[in-house]
Amino acid sequence: MAKGHRSQIKRERNANKDTRPSAKLSYARVSVQKACFVLDAIRGKDVQTALGILAYNPRYASRLIEKLLKSAIANAENNNGMDATKLYVSECFANEAPTIKRFHPRAQGRAYHILKRMSHITVVLDER
Repeated sequence: MAKGHRSQIKRERNANKDTRPSAKLSYARVSVQKACFVLDAIRGKDVQTALGILAYNPRYASRLIEKLLKSAIANAENNNGMDATKLYVSECFANEAPTIKRFHPRAQGRAYHILKRMSHITVVLDER
């Protein structure tokens, strides 16, 4: 158990927070595997190059990640006072979210499972 008063514990926990600008999309209706194909393409790139890659990527996840990246850039400019031209994608990842389970009727009274997977997508920027 932690020692000290509640406010002291909170103060210590908040001192260790990551101050890099980020944006998170929760419960995106795209599987983690499909989102990671797009995220792997932009990881480590500067934001202008990443936006160009996302604009011409035909995958559905690229539209979601493009909006998310623009949100992270706006967070960096407004909340952290960073210059958008010096930003790059330092981290981007997708975590598994709850799966929607459905049944599809098949022949002879059988039912097949349909798993509609979701993901939580996070983009973290940093300044060069």
